[in-house]
Amino acid sequence: MTDDSFVMEMCGNRAAWQIEVDNVDKIDMEKVGSAIEAAGFTVEISTRLAWTFSGPADLTLYPSGKLLVKTEDRTLAEKIAKDHVKEWVRA
Repeated sequence: MTDDSFVMEMCGNRAAWQIEVDNVDKIDMEKVGSAIEAAGFTVEISTRLAWTFSGPADLTLYPSGKLLVKTEDRTLAEKIAKDHVKEWVRA
C-alpha cells in the first residue's frame, strides 16, 4: 500500500502552490521528470538542482520530491498535486 498523502500550501503571492509528498525525501529526477513530460508538460530546464516544465501550469521539480505549481487556479493545482503524488513520484 502506498501513502498518497501530501501537503499543499499557497506561496506568498497567491499565484503558486508548493506540494510536499509525505514520506518522500529524495526522488529520481530522471524518472519523475520523464513521467511529468509524458503527462503533457514540456521540459524547459533540467539540472541536478531542479527541473522546470511548462504546460497548463508552470512547474518546478526539486530532488526532494517537492513540486512548485505556478497557477492561481486551486483546482488545477490540486489535480497536478494528485498526479504528482499518485503517478509521477511513484514512477
